[in-house]
Amino acid sequence: MKKVLTLPIREEDIEALHAGDVVYVTGSIATGRDDVHRRVTAEGMDSPFDLHGGVIFHAGPIVREGEVDQLISVGPTSSIRMEAFQAQFIAKTGVRLIIGKGGMGPATAEACQKYKAVHCVAMGGCAVSAAGQVEAIEGCFWRELGMPECMWILRVREFGPLVVSIDAHGGDLFAATRAQAAARRGTCQEPVEDSVKDYMTVE
Repeated sequence: MKKVLTLPIREEDIEALHAGDVVYVTGSIATGRDDVHRRVTAEGMDSPFDLHGGVIFHAGPIVREGEVDQLISVGPTSSIRMEAFQAQFIAKTGVRLIIGKGGMGPATAEACQKYKAVHCVAMGGCAVSAAGQVEAIEGCFWRELGMPECMWILRVREFGPLVVSIDAHGGDLFAATRAQAAARRGTCQEPVEDSVKDYMTVE
């Protein structure tokens, strides 16, 4: 059954999710990268958009600005860039769902458990396609930060697919994959080394 989260997202919605689940989002979501996170945490500013039960998308959209702003593309940026701020950002804003590219670190994973939030991965390389899932640009805050860094408010319908990478139960898809790869490294490495040992003899 297709899982569609309609904003505002409830705590019970988050508790029903597990790492590896595929979800879609409907509602008004906010974009925010390094500067947005830094303002809300390190600089102590309040988010100009209510994120309680909401979504923050680690993305720097390309927008054709004019009398009516037109979204050209919106793709995820690497979430690990926000690791230094994310736990405090979750605690302060009450955001429930974070969208980005790649995994995040232990501080974010701990905050997701404590405050009932999840991190999801959006597909990279599909920024134009993702823009097609946006119904409208509803607003823009902190425009002085520049197009990719300011906070854009986007109305989306069934935005996704998004893969839950960190859940509220301690599940972390990327950490589990790294651990699995490390455990299998020796098994995979030995036959490769054995096959080339005759070419690696040092005289």
